[in-house]
Amino acid sequence: MKKQIHRGITYCIFLVGIIAYSQAKKPTLMVVPSDAWCIKNGYVINFDDQGTMVQIPDYQKAFQQDTDVLLVISQINGMMADRGFPLKNMESAIKTLKSNSAEDNMRSSKDSGSAVTESPIDALKKIAKADIIMQLTWVVNKTGPKKSITFNLQGLDAYTDKQIATAAGTGAPSFSAETPVLLSEAVLAHMDKFTERLQTHFDDMFENGREIIVRIQKWDDWDGDLESEFDGEVLSFIIEDWLADNTVKGRFSTTDMTESMALFEQVRIPLYNDKNRAIDARRYTYELSKFLKNAPYNIPNKLVMKGLGRATIILGGK
Repeated sequence: MKKQIHRGITYCIFLVGIIAYSQAKKPTLMVVPSDAWCIKNGYVINFDDQGTMVQIPDYQKAFQQDTDVLLVISQINGMMADRGFPLKNMESAIKTLKSNSAEDNMRSSKDSGSAVTESPIDALKKIAKADIIMQLTWVVNKTGPKKSITFNLQGLDAYTDKQIATAAGTGAPSFSAETPVLLSEAVLAHMDKFTERLQTHFDDMFENGREIIVRIQKWDDWDGDLESEFDGEVLSFIIEDWLADNTVKGRFSTTDMTESMALFEQVRIPLYNDKNRAIDARRYTYELSKFLKNAPYNIPNKLVMKGLGRATIILGGK
């Protein structure tokens, strides 16, 4: 009888372990062809980034004109899904962005008409809302009748663009294997260590908060600035105090501070709110925006987003 009870308790503990493991939070991933691969193969568009022309990947063109792109990304998606990682389908995200006629890449002040631009890449990240972007570069090598593939897989934090994991190598030569198969064979040996690094990064975010960037600016026609005083307190210090009270473990860094602008980096925000909903820079910084709009400050302001992890509050107008 005691043995049966002991076995029952052991089995229950085993089941609890399985359930806990299956419910463990994992980062949401999206696999994309790298900038280097897109530029090399001519899949680029020119984007006017506030007066500077830059080349950015044209993912839609790549999907439409190169069948290997969809096959290769599907192969990596399958490998990550086998390891329990939730995935965002890039092609679906592109279609959503394209069909969303309300998506406008230009934001402007209602008062002055001043504008802040957002690139199509930032807009795509906002649609997909992936935690980590897996950027893939691959080259097919040919030696006589044999083919091999050289790859570089980078894991980038979608909020900060920081590289958090990488895997690179060249697979064994083959006579007949197609590109997705060659890639799968080449990547397989590196995948476990790569996914381990992704999970370590996400676990750190879960404990210490997600990292975002918050910028404070002012419209030229506003008569206040960050050195304005409210009840004897300077506005810049008021904002710093709010961040200290509303970041995970009070962690953030004041990178730059002048009378007209402030830059806060490594701002650590919770991954989820009390309703278990994911928090991004927009949702988080909206609370700071409300705080400044309310008494005793009563500062009208506009919240502008670039991607998932960069928020700007522009003081003095909407």
